[in-house]
Amino acid sequence: MKELTAEPFAERLIAYRRHLHANPELSYEEFETTETIRSWLLEAGIRIADYPLKTGLVAEVGGLRGGPIIALRADIDALPIQEETGLPFASRVPGKMHACGHDFHAAALLGAALLLKRREKELEGTVRFLFQPAEEKAKGASLVIASGALEGVQAVFGLHNKPDLPVGTIGIKAGPIMAAADGFIVEVDGRGTHAAVPEAGIDPIIASAHIITALQSIVSRNVSALDSAVISVTRLNSGTAWNVIADKAVFDGTLRTFDQGVRFKVRERFEQVVTGVGAALGAEAKVKWLDGPPAVVNDAKWAEQATRTAESLGLTVVEPLPSPAGEDFSFYLQQTPGIFFFLGTSGPEEWHHPAFDIDERALPVGASFFAALAIDALTRLTGPSLN
Repeated sequence: MKELTAEPFAERLIAYRRHLHANPELSYEEFETTETIRSWLLEAGIRIADYPLKTGLVAEVGGLRGGPIIALRADIDALPIQEETGLPFASRVPGKMHACGHDFHAAALLGAALLLKRREKELEGTVRFLFQPAEEKAKGASLVIASGALEGVQAVFGLHNKPDLPVGTIGIKAGPIMAAADGFIVEVDGRGTHAAVPEAGIDPIIASAHIITALQSIVSRNVSALDSAVISVTRLNSGTAWNVIADKAVFDGTLRTFDQGVRFKVRERFEQVVTGVGAALGAEAKVKWLDGPPAVVNDAKWAEQATRTAESLGLTVVEPLPSPAGEDFSFYLQQTPGIFFFLGTSGPEEWHHPAFDIDERALPVGASFFAALAIDALTRLTGPSLN
């Protein structure tokens, strides 16, 4: 196989990324983004696969001689954040921004498609490109899977930019790399009364305060020091006036875990604390779970292969700390083995910050690594068994 480098495409990839950045669309609204990506793929002679997706799309290269199928994935949706970068190509849409770098991911995947199209006759199988919608809602991967786009795929690979890693660095880790991300809403029902006579009612704010405090003991007293979990209460609403004790309080937040057993144990204890402490204070408290994606757990053998591929390109490979953020790429990995890796982008701010940006020198790096990994994966799948 000829040397792979996306440097000749660098200006083109930057133009792709900047167009997407200036025209962000939220989850389930990525209609223009989808059509724009479609037009770029067709312009390059890359075939579009027919899968029933309202937004997002699937493309393919290779398969001229049969062989295995592998998939590369990038997400395409933006966030409801007002951009504060001051970039000349900043978002043109008030209150919407690519603050997580999905514009970068899509452009890198487009670059990989361009590279692999040039080498289509040499491919040992098919590379399927998943331009996925609605990652920020943690639902897009399930939509892609339901469309049938993962059928026949023997390995799947995805990337995420990493602002705290320098350009030219790849973060590869076997096992958990991103957390399960569950949300919760707790409703605490008391009995309203005048603030001057609290004994005549049941104060849901006092009950909520005790519940929230008690929840903080779950991790320290129910999760091993060798494991990890985070419970964060992020919002509490109650009351209508300064002299009225309300009859109801609602608080919500998030639970982050890396191990499925820990996830279930913490959720069980969470419900016991909520109902038990609430009842002890005379209130009725109940939990509604907002099931998020499970943890992203990388396959060890494909992590080894990705490390060899990165090193062959002269990239620096590091083993990153797992991120407590969630990612619906986990649903793909429940269906087929693969890995999710971090790509260094030397960014000034973390994900979801209004001044988030990436160093565009990372674009050809991401495209080249994606393409090389696809080729190496197909070669390995047509050679000796991974077992």
